[in-house]
Amino acid sequence: MSTNRAAKADQYLNGLKENAYPGRGIVIGLTPDGTRLVQVYWIMGRSENSRNRVFVQEENGFVRTEAKDPAKLTDPSLIIYYPVKHVNGAHIVTNGDQTNTIHEALQAGGSFEIALATRTYEPDAPNFTPRISGLVDLKDGQFAYKLSILKSGDNTEEQTLRHTYTYEKALPGFGHCIHTYAGDGNPLLSFQGEPALVPLQNDAKQIADTYWHVLNDENKISLLVKTIRLGSGETELLIVNKD
Repeated sequence: MSTNRAAKADQYLNGLKENAYPGRGIVIGLTPDGTRLVQVYWIMGRSENSRNRVFVQEENGFVRTEAKDPAKLTDPSLIIYYPVKHVNGAHIVTNGDQTNTIHEALQAGGSFEIALATRTYEPDAPNFTPRISGLVDLKDGQFAYKLSILKSGDNTEEQTLRHTYTYEKALPGFGHCIHTYAGDGNPLLSFQGEPALVPLQNDAKQIADTYWHVLNDENKISLLVKTIRLGSGETELLIVNKD
């Protein structure tokens, strides 16, 4: 393991601890023992409506967000969705209803990129929250995983910036992290730069604990860790809800 790589990954993780509001985030990478690909997804919120959520796992392995208290739900449009779905060995994770767009495209023989070309950032001016998405496809012999961000240019509706990052090899013990916001603010500024290198462990609970504890206590809501075993495709899912 590269000492410089480990130091770089730890540095970004420590930076997340200092960031009060990175928003929703995705990490995709490989366990140190090289046996399982990992997807981490978390949600955060500042408003009562955003914080009124939990992750719920369905019998088919999909995960949905659900109102913790249905009586307090005011606008479900951008907060109730499936962050995790899978189809034919492809495992999708996103921060919105583009999960369904990707899932439907893959079912029809399309691609991750083609599906996201039909979508844009979220219609929540003045933030124009980015849509972040990730894919692990065990049938893809060229790429280990992909990450995407669709964001507005300079918090305006003039331009959609579309960035897809493809990783040919997964690095044992490391993942790449992308999140919606650069930090807290009004308006919230979109994530800047490329996905950042971050550390991963072999144990799903240890991974969950690592990322749960670096997220701001007041703003974090829920987090999940999904592992996908190379070869067999066997999956494991761990969910942490604040309430």
